[in-house]
Amino acid sequence: MAVDSEAQFHVLAVDDSLIDRKLIERLLKTSSYQVTAVDSGSKALELLGFREGISSPSTPDKNEIEVNLVITDYCMPGMTGYDLLKKIKESSSLKDIPVVIMSSENVPSRINRCLEGGAEEFFLKPIQLSDMVKLRPYLQKGKLKDQQPSLHQEQEQENNSSSSNSSSSSTDNNGSKNKRKAMDDDDDTDDDRVLPEKTRPRLSTSNFTLVSYEEI
Repeated sequence: MAVDSEAQFHVLAVDDSLIDRKLIERLLKTSSYQVTAVDSGSKALELLGFREGISSPSTPDKNEIEVNLVITDYCMPGMTGYDLLKKIKESSSLKDIPVVIMSSENVPSRINRCLEGGAEEFFLKPIQLSDMVKLRPYLQKGKLKDQQPSLHQEQEQENNSSSSNSSSSSTDNNGSKNKRKAMDDDDDTDDDRVLPEKTRPRLSTSNFTLVSYEEI
């Protein structure tokens, strides 16, 4: 059975307002996205596996989840949406996650600051179903970046396999060349071997008698 590709996208929604949080959660689920909703920026960072002072944790936390996009309210007590955005973008392990900010206040300076800080979009509340369509390209970008490490590992494995096969083939070729060279050397040795000369009869002077004739 085919699985809707959009259902594979996971969105983390952050809003301190219960009503707004339920609304965004319902809209995301209607758009076939997986949703995790929390009421504060600190809880969002905890779910993302972020630890203060540790930008790239060596061991993933049991609560850490894979997130393809974060959508957060701007005005929240304790940690604002902008503060959450900064934390994510300053983290080497989280900076590639797309972040979208939403607010009920249309303040140009606030919008510009968020966009310049790395936010993909700034939505004005109330959020509409049409806004969910705008999330799609950012979700795809986040999903692609998640897949890049595994693709890189697969490519390295293929390269190592090719290198190993090439090395084995080279060794076999060298062995064949050495074998042929040894055979050629044996042939050369046979050619250079001095064959014994055929024995020829030798005349001995002892078989002859010299006769001297006096002059008559």
